[in-house]
Amino acid sequence: MTASIIDIDDLTVAYERRPAVHHASGSFPVGSLTAIVGPNGAGKSTLLKTIVGLMAPSTGRIVRHDLPRRAIAYLPQQAEIDRSFPITVFDTVALGLWNEIGLWGQIAGAGWRRVADALAHVGLEGFGRQPIAALSAGQFQRVLFARLLLQDAKLILLDEPFAAIDERTTEDLLAIIRQWHAEGRTVIAVLHDMDQVRQHFPQTLLLARETIGWGPTVEVLTADALRRARTLAQGWSNGHHHHAEHAA
Repeated sequence: MTASIIDIDDLTVAYERRPAVHHASGSFPVGSLTAIVGPNGAGKSTLLKTIVGLMAPSTGRIVRHDLPRRAIAYLPQQAEIDRSFPITVFDTVALGLWNEIGLWGQIAGAGWRRVADALAHVGLEGFGRQPIAALSAGQFQRVLFARLLLQDAKLILLDEPFAAIDERTTEDLLAIIRQWHAEGRTVIAVLHDMDQVRQHFPQTLLLARETIGWGPTVEVLTADALRRARTLAQGWSNGHHHHAEHAA
């Protein structure tokens, strides 16, 4: 048995008093590469936020196995990030060094080089002085990945990292995710492109508020399981919250 980095134990998380995640249980093994998929409103983002500690469980718990908060890197959906903030590409990436130097610490020469190297790694050499507001969605996501590179985290959580991103950027960022996986880091990503998941993610958690399937991608993403997830989602959109409320 591989050791797990995160255990989810009978977890229910309510969002605006409705269960967004309902009695979910399972484990993310150390060094695993897992996609979280499921219909809209299935609790995928909520689960990530609860793992990070931004949301609290209603019942059940998340066991982080002595993983300090700074060992976890979290990339929210791009829509949740304010890009009008007047900050340069360089300074945005340099935020990845916070854990090491503290908020007001000075970035020494080695730190400057690491920021420059991270920008080169994501294909944005020479972009350091640009304001983030001037970037395309794909360029901005490259910047955020460069920042993750500097965080040196054991656990990396990505919420829809490829939403509204061009194909070339997606390929480049998938290569970075593969590199993290090869380095033994644990990566969990919320995704909705099933072909992408089948091609690049060995493990999948299929979530429809409750766990429909969790394990090797080929075993989880069956036509039957996806149909079950869709059927559950139709129940929520028709306003059948009664069962969930009752069960909670």
